[in-house]
Amino acid sequence: MRVTMALCNARTPLIRFVGKRSVPKSIDHTPRVHPASPTGALPDSFAAYRAKAQQHGPLGRSSFNSTIGGHSGASLGPVKPQSGEFFDRSELPSRFGRLPWTQAEMEAIETGGASMFA
Repeated sequence: MRVTMALCNARTPLIRFVGKRSVPKSIDHTPRVHPASPTGALPDSFAAYRAKAQQHGPLGRSSFNSTIGGHSGASLGPVKPQSGEFFDRSELPSRFGRLPWTQAEMEAIETGGASMFA
């Protein structure tokens, strides 16, 4: 009985490789230009690459300043909502405010809903 269980538990892979595994004797790890590169040349250094690179905005040191499109944030002026727009829910009329919790709701939350059925 134990022999049968051992035979059933043997796992055979579904992928079958043809031939013997061979490891290449030498691999060339020298950096090469990507075939889809727009410039067709490698960057001189990582610092030079990072100065020009953009991912979700510029990655250079100038990006750490609060600049938007070459202008500082302070030069853009104050940020004020237009008429009919609100930045916070507390600025809305009272009819849109949050309703206060009742004692029954607080108890239901604290007990995980068990107090509603007791």
